[in-house]
Amino acid sequence: MGISRTFVMLAAAVFLTGQVGLAETPNTEPLVTQGIGASNCAKLAADLKPEDGLSNPVNLMLYSWAQGYVSAANVSLLEANGRHVDINALDEGKLLNEVLNYCKANPEGRPVSAIDDLIRKAAKLKAKWNAGTVSWDG
Repeated sequence: MGISRTFVMLAAAVFLTGQVGLAETPNTEPLVTQGIGASNCAKLAADLKPEDGLSNPVNLMLYSWAQGYVSAANVSLLEANGRHVDINALDEGKLLNEVLNYCKANPEGRPVSAIDDLIRKAAKLKAKWNAGTVSWDG
């Protein structure tokens, strides 16, 4: 699949799920609460198809979002106690199936809750890390 076709499929999936939010406006939620991970489980569960792998644009979007989310969680974990989750252990099949199962059981929930649970339960690896090295607040 060429990069342009992948981009078009991903853009279409974003558009169809209604998750695009480029800037905060007075009548919208802040960006921190947007994205596929914060979408409604009932709506997402109908479109997730773990058996299709990353060729399904919704699967790809969720998996990509989750990798970024876990990366950010890892920075927080490293800053707090020098430990992190091995993102490689959260392969696409495991992650997509966990989110789908969570969403089927909790249709009013949000996929981010399933990812948070995966992070909590995942083995944490020790790393060399100097706390305080990440400064995003000026």
